[in-house]
Amino acid sequence: MRSLRVVLATCACNPLRPVPYFGLVHKVAFHFGSWAIYWYGVLVASGFLAGLWTASRRGLRDGLPAEKVLDTGVWIILGAMLGSRALFVATYWNEEFAGKPFLAVFNLRQGGLVFYGGLIGASLATVVFARLKQLPLWKLADAFAPSIALGAAFGRLGCLMNGCCFGRDTGLPWAIHFPADHATQGAGVHPTQVYDSLLNLALYAGLAWLYRRKKFDGQVFAAHLIGYALLRSLVEVFRGDYKPQEYYLGGWVSPAQFVSVGILVVGLVLLVLLPRPQSKK
Repeated sequence: MRSLRVVLATCACNPLRPVPYFGLVHKVAFHFGSWAIYWYGVLVASGFLAGLWTASRRGLRDGLPAEKVLDTGVWIILGAMLGSRALFVATYWNEEFAGKPFLAVFNLRQGGLVFYGGLIGASLATVVFARLKQLPLWKLADAFAPSIALGAAFGRLGCLMNGCCFGRDTGLPWAIHFPADHATQGAGVHPTQVYDSLLNLALYAGLAWLYRRKKFDGQVFAAHLIGYALLRSLVEVFRGDYKPQEYYLGGWVSPAQFVSVGILVVGLVLLVLLPRPQSKK
């Protein structure tokens, strides 16, 4: 197995040369017999587990038994996987799946998930589960909201290892260099996966802080929708993996920015319309 290597560029001979950079040369974390286990899957799974555990602990503040939150997590995972994969397949059918065996649709080991599809799928799964088990929907949503951001931070590192969701060309000192056979052909590009991961960690911290001070149920979930829509739109400015024909409004708006507008509106509507607790007179 080829190991993951960190390649450092020496600056000693040329003080104008960019500071050290690194290149990712292998997607595989390890082998289990003949079965290759990919970093993408390892990190996405780690994000799910970290998010689920933190949500189960957080929900106790709202009187949600940890086992109920964990049970909801199973539905969320299934909804997120189905939603994120379905949106990826629908978006990239011609490029990735047309003419291939139908089973290729279910091959997740090397990536192929769309965050917004996962968010929509997970949200629908939570609504269904809450209805079936007669659980307070917005309390559940608030418990999971910070954990969604935490899971996304792990998932974006999976994208980094997988080489997807990469950035535009840049000469900045922290540019990342993928192998020569990557779509970037070894050029320095913005580490958009790292940007997204760090911003999601900041969002996680902010939402966890807000959860302890929330004024009404659903406030934290609405704040997550607004916060993520804004940070995702910012990161999209530096993305370089889209084809020109995939942009909207004459090449100014990426697909994710387009969806972010809708997510932002939903978050703002929830903040305005969700009921507040009645003040005691």
